[in-house]
Amino acid sequence: MNALAGHAFTKMNGLGNEIVVVDMRADPKPISTDEARAAAGPGGASFDQMMALYPPRSAGTDGYVRIFNSDGSESGACGNGMRCIASLVFAESAKDALTFETAAGLLRCWKAGDGLFTVDMGKPRFRWNEIPLSEEFRDTRAIELQIGPIDAPILHSPSAVNTGNPHAVFWVEDVSAFDLGKIGPLLEHHPIFPERANITLAAIRARDHIVIRTWERGAGLTRACGSAACAAAVAAARLKRADRTVRVTLPGGDLMIAWRDDDHVLMTGPVEREFEGRFDPALFAGVEAARA
Repeated sequence: MNALAGHAFTKMNGLGNEIVVVDMRADPKPISTDEARAAAGPGGASFDQMMALYPPRSAGTDGYVRIFNSDGSESGACGNGMRCIASLVFAESAKDALTFETAAGLLRCWKAGDGLFTVDMGKPRFRWNEIPLSEEFRDTRAIELQIGPIDAPILHSPSAVNTGNPHAVFWVEDVSAFDLGKIGPLLEHHPIFPERANITLAAIRARDHIVIRTWERGAGLTRACGSAACAAAVAAARLKRADRTVRVTLPGGDLMIAWRDDDHVLMTGPVEREFEGRFDPALFAGVEAARA
C-alpha cells in the first residue's frame, strides 16, 4: 500500500518556498522516491519540498523529518520547511522549543515573536570532503569552477559550503543579470559535486544585507531557499565581505541569518499556511511503494 495514497497534507510556504507537510506520526509508512515524485506531479500538490513528519527516533526529540525534493530525491535540510513543520507542532504543544531529527542532524526551532520562527541550522562545514567536492581544495572560500569561455567566464570562483546541503555561491553585482534557469542545472550536475549542489547567485548590498537567487538541487528555481541564505551569509562572512548577522533578500522576501560565535547558524523568518488537502490515490497507480 502506498504511504501517500489518500493521505492528508497541509500546503504551506516559507517566503514562497512551496512546502507540503505530511504528518506520518499516526501511520509511519516509509515514502518512496517514486511516491514523492508522483505527489509533486500533475494532479498532486505542487511543492519544492515535501516535509514528512515521523515519530521521534531519538530520545529528547519531537519528531523525525524526511525531506523530499519535487524530483523525489531527498534533501538533508530545508530551513523554510522546518519553520513550517515547527509552526504546526507548536500549535498542538505548550513547548517553547522543539527539536527535530533530520538527515543533516538535530535542528532546534523556537518562536521568535510576531509570527516568526527561528531554526538553528547547526554548524556549517567547509572541508572539501564534507561539502562534498570530488577533488581536494584547501580553501573552499573560492574554488576553481567556472562556466563560459576560459578567458571570459560568465561565472567563476564560487564559495563552497555545506549548510545541511551542498552549496556553491557565486558572487555577482546583479543576481537578475543571469539566466539561472539555464545555468543552474548545468552547475547542479557538475562532476565536482558528487551529490549535486544548490547553485546561488549572491550580491553584497551592505555589510548587513545580501541579495540572492537560487537554483535548488532536485527542485529548480525557487522563490526562497533557507539553507542557501545561510550558505551565502556564512560564505560572505568568511570572505570578510559581510558581518556575521545579515538580512538576506530572496525573491520571496527576507530572512535574518546570524552566524553565532559558537559556530551555529540561526535562520529567522515567517511561514504561511495555505490549505489542507488529500492526495488522490490515482496519482500512485503503478508507483512502487517503499519497503520498510
